[in-house]
Order: sequence, then C-alpha cells, then structure tokens
Amino acid sequence: MARNDESRKRLLFLVQFSILLAIEAIVCFTPLGSIPIPPLVATLGMVPVIITAILLGIGPGAAMGFFAGLFSFIVWTFMPPSPLAFVFTPFYSVGAVSGNFWSLVICFVPRILVGVVAGVSFKLLNRASKNGPLVYGLSGVLGSLTNTFLVLGGIVLFFGQDYASVLGVSMDILLGLISGTILTNGIPEAVVSAVVAYAVCRPLRRYSRNPAVR
Repeated sequence: MARNDESRKRLLFLVQFSILLAIEAIVCFTPLGSIPIPPLVATLGMVPVIITAILLGIGPGAAMGFFAGLFSFIVWTFMPPSPLAFVFTPFYSVGAVSGNFWSLVICFVPRILVGVVAGVSFKLLNRASKNGPLVYGLSGVLGSLTNTFLVLGGIVLFFGQDYASVLGVSMDILLGLISGTILTNGIPEAVVSAVVAYAVCRPLRRYSRNPAVR
C-alpha cells in the first residue's frame, strides 16, 4: 500500500510538473505570454516558475526556472525579437558587439533563482501565516522582482557600455531607462504574478489531497 501511495505521488508530481512545463513553453513561444496593460505589456514567463515553486517546492521551482531560461535562450538565439539579443545569448552579435559567457548567466541564473526565491519565501512566510492570502501574493512579487532586478542588473554590470552603444545613448541615460523599465514593466509583472499565484496556488493547496502540495 505504501509503495502504491508513493507511486501515485510520483505520478501526480510528474503530471503537475509536465502541465506547468507545457504552460511555460506556451508563454515563452507564443504571444499568449504577454498581457497588455496600456500603455505597457507584462510578460508571464515567470508565472509558471513561481507556481511550480509554491505548489511543488524549491527544487522543482528551480528546475522550472532552468527551463524558462532554456526557452528564453532558444528564442533570443533563433528568433531574436530585437538587436539587443546579445545580452541573452553568446551566439548573436551587432557589429563589433557580441554576447559571451555572461549572456548565459543573465539568461539562466535569474530564472533559476526565481524558483528558489519564490519557493523559499513561500516556505518561510507560510510558517507564520498558514495558507494566508498574503503569503501567495508576496511570494509571487518576490519571485518576479528577482528576475527583473537580476536581469537588468546583469545587463548593466556585464554589458553596460555595449548595451548603451547599441541603443545610441550614454550610460547615464541607460541607467534612467533601466530604472524606468523596473517601474513600467517590472512592477506590473510582479502584480500579475502575485494575483495569479494567489488565484491558482491557494485553492489547489487548500483542496488538494496530495500531501506533496500541502
């Protein structure tokens, strides 16, 4: 009986992870991953990572973050949406400016850490407020902002001058643009992540009979 229960848990985990991975692929490879919030557009790429971390744990959340980074790498390498793709892939260049090892760091590390931060935040916050609504929202916000700050910070740290030259602006202006991006994109994405984390994760954890997600 115990072996059967363990097999069911493992199967349920694989099904849940696979569904979330499929959703991650959809939001990364299709326009469905963008939500217009006039005059802004919030992306949903980190939402499946956050949901995975809250529902399945820190390790699976980090794994989903890796896949998010991999999908992003594929997009920026083979379907680059802008000339700034070099900051996410070493296989893209603009004139004398090209990506390198740090491109992989920016593409993968922040996404992986989204799963870690969201999972750890939920675990710690949930100890103080069992299944409280703010626990989900705060975990979603912290996970989303992890990606925003690490990606933008990595761009400035590793590619600041090159990024500014491709944009045709000075470093001072670039820093202003980065700050504006945090406000115009990072904050709306964090709000969306908080709302979705609460709307999806709370009822699933509350009513699921699977001990792995309680």
